[in-house]
Amino acid sequence: MQNRMVKSALKTTIKKFLVAVTAGNADEAKVEFRATTKALDMAASKGVLHKNKAARAKSRLAAKLNALNA
Repeated sequence: MQNRMVKSALKTTIKKFLVAVTAGNADEAKVEFRATTKALDMAASKGVLHKNKAARAKSRLAAKLNALNA
């Protein structure tokens, strides 16, 4: 039950980031990126996600953020 709540909150933060990226709002995307990476790290530290899966997700999101800024 606890893991499901953490995963659901994580998906919500990822969606907020992706919405900011698709809207082209770089400032909001940076703020959401920080929140998303924090949530991914917390999920990995609690064992909800594997650490490599969290790292892979952060890498992919960072690539989207960098593409927006480029």
